[in-house]
Amino acid sequence: MDQETQATQTTQPAASDQKVKVDEILLKETLEVIRPSLVADGGDMEYIGVDDDGVVTLRLTGACAGCPMSSLTLSMGIERILREHVPGVTRVQAEM
Repeated sequence: MDQETQATQTTQPAASDQKVKVDEILLKETLEVIRPSLVADGGDMEYIGVDDDGVVTLRLTGACAGCPMSSLTLSMGIERILREHVPGVTRVQAEM
């Protein structure tokens, strides 16, 4: 393998890495669309991360942090929207 080919292979991310970055960008953009609804009710959320199994972890803050309906907001609201718009999302959970 010549030096140019080797340099190209080491500087370009693998296709799977690029897909993960694109999916994470889409995930964050989708969360920004959801956020105003939470803020309007006095709450908010912080994106913590997504694991290899497609489980998205969020931290609920403000009014959402102590709300008894927060699990419903996560599963019936945020999770449903993310699963519809972001490939690979399997579940949404609150940071423990």
